[in-house]
Amino acid sequence: MDRTENRAFVDRWVKDWNAHDLDAVLEHFADHVVFTSPNAAEWIPASGGVIRGKAALREYWSVGLRAQPDLHFEVIASYAGVNTLVINFRNQHGRVANEVLTFDGPLVVEGHATHLDG
Repeated sequence: MDRTENRAFVDRWVKDWNAHDLDAVLEHFADHVVFTSPNAAEWIPASGGVIRGKAALREYWSVGLRAQPDLHFEVIASYAGVNTLVINFRNQHGRVANEVLTFDGPLVVEGHATHLDG
């Protein structure tokens, strides 16, 4: 992705999350996506923090949206790499986090939610 495509992705990402539009968020993920998150380990204990496949990702994020009905993100910055995009954001509680997303063409095939340690 080029700089314009990266910015457009980040803008859609935050808009879709803030609208709690799970279908729109999931449009950007491949069916075989692998996603890791400390929250997944808490909300879907059997996952061990690793979510495999778009259907499982929908289930995980559905649980998350129910657990956090006031969910809201504010993008602080984004960082582009080779087939990789990092979105640095603050959540509704003021906590800073990142999503590290790896793409195969236009779709995310691997993602990692990371939270500020400390």
